[in-house]
Amino acid sequence: MAVQQNKKTSSKRNMRRSHDALVAANPNECANCGELKRPHHVCPSCGHYDSRSVVAMATEVDLDEDAA
Repeated sequence: MAVQQNKKTSSKRNMRRSHDALVAANPNECANCGELKRPHHVCPSCGHYDSRSVVAMATEVDLDEDAA
């Protein structure tokens, strides 16, 4: 097994980790509904991708309080 000879300083350790930071999301506007969505993904609000409907979105069901 490899064993280090000298302690790696915190400065060198942090330099190595400088590229590990998370990057912010890059949302695009949906061409159909105008909502923000992830690039190259189906729009979660309307179900469109590349100007065609690929996911059928269900309408909201209105439940009364007695039925629940």
